[in-house]
Amino acid sequence: MRDIVRLPEFENHALGVHILLDLKGCDKRILKSAKRIEEAMIEAAKKARATIVGYQFHEFSPYGTSGMVIIAESHLSIHSWPEYHSAAIDIFTCGDLGCDVAANYLYHVFRAKDHDIKIVPRLTSKKARPHKINIESGR
Repeated sequence: MRDIVRLPEFENHALGVHILLDLKGCDKRILKSAKRIEEAMIEAAKKARATIVGYQFHEFSPYGTSGMVIIAESHLSIHSWPEYHSAAIDIFTCGDLGCDVAANYLYHVFRAKDHDIKIVPRLTSKKARPHKINIESGR
C-alpha cells in the first residue's frame, strides 16, 4: 500500500500540524456505517500514538456520519457523504505524533481511490516548542 501523506520538515518550529484530508471514491458500505467509521477514527488516533480522552459520533438519516475523537493533543474529525463516496477528515495534533500515520491509515481503511490534502503548520515561530516537526511516513 502506498502512503498518501508525508509531512514536510517545516522551516520554523510549529506547535501543531493540521491535516485536511478529503477522501474520494471511498467504499460506500463503509461510509454508511457509523460504527465502522467510529472504529476507524479511534484506531487512527491509536496509530498516531494519541491520548484519547473522548469521542462522539452521530449518524444522520438516511445516511452520513459526523464525528470527533478528542485527544489530549487536539482532535480527529470526520464528515461522511456515502452518496458521494466521500469523506472530509481533519487531523490536528500537537507535539510529535504520527498524524501522517493516522491519515494514511484512514485513506486505506475507507478504500479511497483519490484524495485532496492540505498540511498546515499551526502556530509557527522560531521560538515555538516542543521541536521541529519532521515525521516520516510508514512508522
